[in-house]
Amino acid sequence: MTTPLLLLPGMMCDARLFAPQLAAIHDRAVMVSPIAAADTTQALARIVLDAAPPRFALAGLSMGGIVAMEVMAIAPERIAGLCLMDTNPKAEHPKIAEAREPQIQAVRDGDLRRVMREEMKPNYLADGPHVGAILDTCMAMAETMGPVSFVRQSRALQTRADRQDVLASVTVPSLILCGREDTLCPLHRHETMHRLIEGSELVVVEGAGHLPTLEQPEVTTRAVRHWLEHVDHADALA
Repeated sequence: MTTPLLLLPGMMCDARLFAPQLAAIHDRAVMVSPIAAADTTQALARIVLDAAPPRFALAGLSMGGIVAMEVMAIAPERIAGLCLMDTNPKAEHPKIAEAREPQIQAVRDGDLRRVMREEMKPNYLADGPHVGAILDTCMAMAETMGPVSFVRQSRALQTRADRQDVLASVTVPSLILCGREDTLCPLHRHETMHRLIEGSELVVVEGAGHLPTLEQPEVTTRAVRHWLEHVDHADALA
């Protein structure tokens, strides 16, 4: 029996962030849970849990990974496996929290497209032939999510807790994955998470930045499939 998979997208992203994986994984129930209906990570995690199966494998990218760690903090008994991609277990740095304020005000003033285009998107991706198309997808997702989601998610990131202690308590099969060229959530953060979770696997995706699910979908999907095999096996023995 296969374990259901729940995917949590990053800030201002939706299921399109995982489109290649959703197209490739057919052997189990796969769900994507939005994370934009509240302005704290704790509230977002409880919304995720309310809609989730009783037990499931949990994978999150970027802000989705931050919420995934919060889900693990609240209900570890429901998580059969944990996958954290291009994310950060630490609390928001005060300087970054402060830098979000003008972004929030600009978005409230109707300038979402400029904020995404000039301040966020340039930091997302490694150079490659598909950068333009991926950035177009990012913009389309952001416009679908809208300014209210941007403000809520920004507030949730500003006030999030450090969850390194949670990671140190994880005992289920775990995958830590990141793009080699991720500048938002660099490799050393993932090496720290790998050390904190005993027995976890660390996969570094070459030729990818912050969004390896879209930048290098085949490599990312193989890593996720391999992790899910371990999750299924461990859950069957539990």
